This record gives sequence, structure tokens and C-alpha cells, in this order.
Amino acid sequence: MRILIDIGHPGHVHLFKNFAWIMQKKGHKILFTTREKEFEIDLIKKYKFQYISFGSKYYSTFGKLFGLIEFDMKMLFASLKFRLDIYLSHGSMYAAQIAWLLRKPHISFEDTGNQEQIKLYKPFTKTILTSDVFPFSYGHKQIRYQGHHEIAYLTPKYFTPDKGIFDLLKVKKNKPYAVLRFVSWDASHDIGQKGLDIKTKHHIIDLLTKKNIKVFISSEKNLPAGLQQYQIGIPPEKMHDALYFADIFIGEGATMAMEAGVLGTPSVYINSLGGSNCQDLEQYDLVYNFSDSVGVLDKINTLINSKILKGYYKEKRNKLLKNKIDVTAFLVWFIESYPNSIKIMKDNPDYQLKFNTFAI
Repeated sequence: MRILIDIGHPGHVHLFKNFAWIMQKKGHKILFTTREKEFEIDLIKKYKFQYISFGSKYYSTFGKLFGLIEFDMKMLFASLKFRLDIYLSHGSMYAAQIAWLLRKPHISFEDTGNQEQIKLYKPFTKTILTSDVFPFSYGHKQIRYQGHHEIAYLTPKYFTPDKGIFDLLKVKKNKPYAVLRFVSWDASHDIGQKGLDIKTKHHIIDLLTKKNIKVFISSEKNLPAGLQQYQIGIPPEKMHDALYFADIFIGEGATMAMEAGVLGTPSVYINSLGGSNCQDLEQYDLVYNFSDSVGVLDKINTLINSKILKGYYKEKRNKLLKNKIDVTAFLVWFIESYPNSIKIMKDNPDYQLKFNTFAI
């Protein structure tokens, strides 16, 4: 089988990497395609996948319209050369539209509910895979599974934290530290949305540093001069190690908020978009959700002053994983058995429980 995986975000590389490695070992051919946005290509190169870059992503309204045509054409040429059997992505309109044109199936993961994006790929997509807590319904195309994207790559089966991260961060192993994540707010689904205001960002940093907690910031765009000293400077593939050993995560990005929670690190997520996945992890005391800055400082203060040890959150993580399936193993089966896997899941959704393999 020849599978083209289109990448639109660094998190998508992680989502599909274990699937790709397993499929390659089984003899299947994998090609990644992407646009240059943050550090997607760095990750793809690090993991030694075959890939094609379609160039830099556009940010203006006119640029996005032009990019839709340009990237569709590049996807078409790449697809014809690769002679693929199936497309896989997280909501890629380019993969979906060219899949329809070439009469090939496009299977998409979805967890954002971004209606603007969904309208551009859903009509051309055969199957949409969502978590069982996802709040939107997409009719007969939708297959719900009992898990989250981050479980595809951050469970003990697929991820072993590297204590060498302390040396990279130049932090002593007994020194508490926090990871903060700020987003650029220029994605299509960010229009009209908000997270932390600049005043609250400074208050958060002051609160943490006064408690002798070292601060590291990951940001989609360049930080203002007053915050540049906190810029985290590690290879992108090491970010999950940093999140695992962190004492707290605070940020506007749902992906990293979920990653921290799945790793057993208490996570404070601030974004007016909300997110059913982050809300699902709140019942495990792993992610705390806020729509704006109100109440954020109080929650952070409570968490960093708590006598609860890290082991408490690792136990919560274990409880979470026991209630979810191995998303990567499920995806391998779903693709290899496609399209029969659709009928199996429609007739017997509990079939997925055979992939509940986390013996923690």
C-alpha cells in the first residue's frame, strides 16, 4: 500500500509518526507532504521520512486563496508521481480535494471543529475519525474512537522521557520549571478568538519567578523584547521531554495543553475556542480550561502552592490511559483493513476496545 500523509502542523508529524514507522516495517510506502510553517520539516527530517515541501504557508486572505490553488496543484503532481493508494491527514483540504479528483480515498482525523476548514475538505473526504467526546456530528462519514491524538505518541508504549533534557535546559534536576506556550493567532480558526493578554503574561511570569520556578516559553511568533530571555532553546523533538518533567504547563495552544496533560503534567489552557478534548482531561485533573485571563492567576497560584506531588498527576494520567484505546494500533488496523474497517466500526463500535492495550 502506498500512503500519502499531508502535514499541516508540527503535532500532525507526531500524530502519524508511529503509524508510519509501523507501516513501513510492514512493507508499505509512506510519503509526507507539508507546507513550511513552524518546524514541521525539522521533525520530518529528524524522523527520516520521505517528504515533499510545497513551500511557505500564506497568511493573508489573498495569500490563502492563492495558496489553495498553488498547493492543490503541487499535491496533484506529487500524487501522480507517488502513485498512491490512499490519503491520510488531519483536515487537509489539499489532500481531500486531490483525492476526490483522482478517485482515491481520503481519511481525515479531526479534533478542532474548525468549520471553515471542514467545509473545504469534508465533501471530498471518505472518512472522518474523531474522538468519542468530539461535540460535532458529520453524519455517515464519521467514525468515533475512544481516545485522543496525543495518545498516539505520548503513552509509555511509544514515549520514554529522556532526563538529558535537564542538561539541554541547563536546569538542575531538583529545580522546578514551567513551560509556557503562546500562539500566533493568525490561523483561520483563530479569527475573533483570544487567549492571554500581554499584561497577564507578564503577571504569570512574575508569579512563577517569585516562587523560584524557572520559565521557558515556546511561541509561534517572535517574542517581544521583554520576554525573549525566556525563549526555550531546544530541538523541537525534545519538547515532549521538557513537558514531561515540567512542574506546570500554561498556554494558549490546545495541542501542547493536551500533550502536557497526557504526559501527567498539570496544564492550564487559556483559549476562547475551548476544546472538548481539553475539557475531557479536566475530569482527570490534568487540564484546567479558561476562555480568557480571568481566574488564570488564581489557578496557577493554587497549583504551584499545592502540596500535591507529581506522582498524583502521573496516577491521573494512568487512569486516563486505561479508559482510552491505543490510537496508533487502531489506525494501523483501520487503514490496512480499509474499507472493511468502516463497516466493522459501524456495525460494532466496541470492536475498537481490542486496542485498549495500556497495561499500566
